[in-house]
Amino acid sequence: MTSAPSQPLSGQGRPPEHGIPGHLVDFVAALRRSGVAVGPGETIDAAQVIGAIDLLRRDHLREGLAAALLRRSGQRDTFDALFDLWFPAVMGAGSSEVDVPRIDDGEDGSGDGPVDVDALREILADLLRDGDEETLRDLARAAVEAMGTSGAAGQGVRGQTAKPNWSAYQALNALSPDTLLAQILDGLRRDDDTDFVSEVRRREIRDRIARFRQMIRDEVRRRTAEQRGREQIAKSSVPKQTEQIEFLTAYAEQLSQLRRTVHPLARRLASRLAVRRKRARRGTLDMRRTLRRSMSTGGVPMDPAYRTRRPGRPELVILCDVSGSVAGFSHFTLLLVQALREQFSKVRVFAFVECTDEVTHLFTPGAELSGVMQRVLREAELTQFDGHSDYGNALGGFAEHWGESITSKTSLLILGDGRTNYRDPNLRILKRLASQARHAHWLNPEPRRQWGTGDSAALRYADVLPMHECRTVGQLTDVVEGLLPV
Repeated sequence: MTSAPSQPLSGQGRPPEHGIPGHLVDFVAALRRSGVAVGPGETIDAAQVIGAIDLLRRDHLREGLAAALLRRSGQRDTFDALFDLWFPAVMGAGSSEVDVPRIDDGEDGSGDGPVDVDALREILADLLRDGDEETLRDLARAAVEAMGTSGAAGQGVRGQTAKPNWSAYQALNALSPDTLLAQILDGLRRDDDTDFVSEVRRREIRDRIARFRQMIRDEVRRRTAEQRGREQIAKSSVPKQTEQIEFLTAYAEQLSQLRRTVHPLARRLASRLAVRRKRARRGTLDMRRTLRRSMSTGGVPMDPAYRTRRPGRPELVILCDVSGSVAGFSHFTLLLVQALREQFSKVRVFAFVECTDEVTHLFTPGAELSGVMQRVLREAELTQFDGHSDYGNALGGFAEHWGESITSKTSLLILGDGRTNYRDPNLRILKRLASQARHAHWLNPEPRRQWGTGDSAALRYADVLPMHECRTVGQLTDVVEGLLPV
C-alpha cells in the first residue's frame, strides 16, 4: 500500500482546468472565507513552497503551506480541515491494506455478505493497542466505505443510481470504539504496573480512540465533499477558529478550548495596555510652562512642557448572570478578568440568577479556575423561587446590600443577555448605579439583532448605559481592550 502522505495530488486535489496555481488561489480564498487572514505576500510564499517541495509528499505540502499561510494561533484546525478538502489524500474509496471481514452468506461462498462487526472490532482493538496511525487511517477509510452510509443507494432521478449519504454516526455506532477501552487495557496490563503507569496508559488509549473517531469524521467529510462540492462542505463542517466560536452555542469541548486561551489572551491585552500607557504617559501640553521656557529662546517654544499624568488603577465591580443560558460566556469573561486583575486596584465579583451574592473570595489569586464556576453555582445564594433569571430583583438586591461598592473610582461591568423572563427590569436602580460609577458598561453575548425580542430588555438597558455585543472571543477582546484603564 502507498501511504497517505505519499499519495500524488489527483482528481479533486488537482483540477485540470486551472492547475496547481489556480487551485492554490481557491484554497487561499477558502481560508479567507473561514476567517483566516491571508494576504498577497503569504500567497506568494505558499506558491514558492509548492514550487520547492515534492508534491508527492503530502505531509511536507501540509506543513509547508501552514508555515507560509498561518500567522496566528488558533488557526491550525481550520487550516487542516480545509487542506484535507482541497488536497485530499485519495479519491473515492482509495486503497487500503485493511480488508473488511464479512460474514459468508452461505449461498455462493463469495464472502460478500454483511460486515462481520465483531471481527472488525478485534482488528480495531489491535491497531489501537499498537498505535499504528497509518493503518488506523486505512481502517477508518474502509469502515466508512463499508458501514458509513445512512441509507442504501437506490434508483435516483431518471433511473440514475442515487448517491449514498455518508454518515460518521453510522460507522462509529457500529464500531463503538469507546467500548474497547477495557479490553485493550486488559491486554496491556502487567503484574508490576503501578497506578501511575496504568493511568498514563489509560489516557494514551483514550487519546488514540479520540483520534480514530476524528479520522472517521474526516473521511466522511471528504467523501461528502466529493459529492456536494468542497465549498458547500467548508461552510458547514470546517471547525471555527477559537476567536469565532460563539459562547452561547459552544459545546463542552469548545468551551474547554476557550478556557485554554484565557492566559495567552490576557498577556496580549496586558502588553497592548503597556504600550498605550507608555504613549500617554507625558500627558497634555502645559502652555504656561512652555511659554516660560521659551523666554530663553526669544519666545520660540523649543522645549515644550507637558502636564505629568497621574496614572491610576480604578476599582472594578462585575455583576454577572450565571444562569444556564449565558454561563459559558460569564465563565470565560470572569476568567479573563481574573487574569487581568493586576490592571485594577480592586476587583469585586457578584453573581446572580434570581438574586445576587458576592463571590469575590472564589476568584482569589492562586484559586483553581477550572472549577470556579461550579463553586459559584454550588456555594452562592442565587435562587429564591423558580431559578429563572430576574434582572430587576438581582439589581435591587445588589443596590440594597452592596450599593456602597459603586463610587466615582469604580468601573461597573455587567455581563448578561438582559432576558428578564417578562419581569420588571428595574431601570431606576440601574440608572442610579450607572450614575454613581466612573464608567459603566454592559457586555451581551446575544447577537444585536435579537436584542429587544421576546423577553429581552436589552434595548431598554442600552438606553441607560453602553451595551456591547460580545458573542465571540474576538469581540470580547476588542471590547475589554477598549475598557481597560490607561
